[in-house]
Amino acid sequence: MTLRACGFIVFRRLLNNVPPPDNIEYLLLQTSYGEHHWTPPKGHVDPGEDDLTTALRETKEEAGLGAEHLRVIDDFVHKLHYEVRGKPKDVLYWLAELRDPGTVVTLSEEHQDYRWAKLEDACTLAQYKDLQDTLRAAQRHLEARQDKQ
Repeated sequence: MTLRACGFIVFRRLLNNVPPPDNIEYLLLQTSYGEHHWTPPKGHVDPGEDDLTTALRETKEEAGLGAEHLRVIDDFVHKLHYEVRGKPKDVLYWLAELRDPGTVVTLSEEHQDYRWAKLEDACTLAQYKDLQDTLRAAQRHLEARQDKQ
């Protein structure tokens, strides 16, 4: 059976005079277990729970950011598929903007650190190619939306 997890690629726009796309930073959390890897907030789907509800719940649990803090970008969802300890796992990531860039992140016990990082720094922290590709896809999506405004 395939494990399923859902989460958000949370980003914020810096409010200084930095032009797009250099004004975008992504939130990555460092796990307090295993290899201490960096990922966006995500977690397993509970029985009877829909995917987007899971993403919202996990982001609130892991980073202290609830629906009231986030503006979900409706037209972006990215699926990753990989194996964990020999078992297949699917992860769905939506994209969400932090409404107030100054909102404080509050970590759960599952994480020991967090960082806001521009795209290339976020990709360096992320380490895994599929997650790097997802972050780059999010950046391209945001840049394309910016061009339409």
